[in-house]
Amino acid sequence: MHDRYQTILLFGAPGAGKGTQGKILGQIPGFFHLSCGEVFRSIDMTSDLGREFLKFSSRGELVPDGTTVRMWQQNMQAQTSLSRFKPRQDLLVLDGIPRNEAQAKLLQKHLDVLMVVHLMCPDKERMFERLRRRALKENRVDDAREDVIRRRWDVYEAETQPVLAFYPKHIIRDVNAMGSPARVLQHVLEAVVPVQEKHFLNPVSGEQDDPEAAAAART
Repeated sequence: MHDRYQTILLFGAPGAGKGTQGKILGQIPGFFHLSCGEVFRSIDMTSDLGREFLKFSSRGELVPDGTTVRMWQQNMQAQTSLSRFKPRQDLLVLDGIPRNEAQAKLLQKHLDVLMVVHLMCPDKERMFERLRRRALKENRVDDAREDVIRRRWDVYEAETQPVLAFYPKHIIRDVNAMGSPARVLQHVLEAVVPVQEKHFLNPVSGEQDDPEAAAAART
């Protein structure tokens, strides 16, 4: 059977703080954080997969879902080979993937999703202002434009937000993303600490070899 990684997904709109929260969690022993952006940045452009990625990105086109998942899978294999990620000990924390339902379906054979932390943004206009400030701080003037921000949000609502319906409601935890990073972190930890504690009390042994049997045992 194919290995499946014990996973927590960080999910939310652009600017919700997925990357910030993921990086902090990744500093805590027992969590390993990986963002989709990191996957794209680390691809070897001289490899077959890198050339395939470049073929689309150089034209400003979206990378096909199958290619994105293969890039992610290759990165995970490299992280495991380098012992940065230890599948039988660490909980994988992902942000930025899956971006749509097609990716979620492709990732099913790779991931055992234990929890989806949904960073909610109830005040859209405040979030737009946060995105503008962040873009200007990082000297990305084009990304601070109103039309660019609204287009990113529209894409999220049309393609990514529906992914929430793909996962069982009982594993989704809503966290208000509008507070300070420390306050948001407090609520994120309230959600994920019990998952980590359960993982430590029941470490993965043969589960990676037979995920279907392990899934049945948990139900």
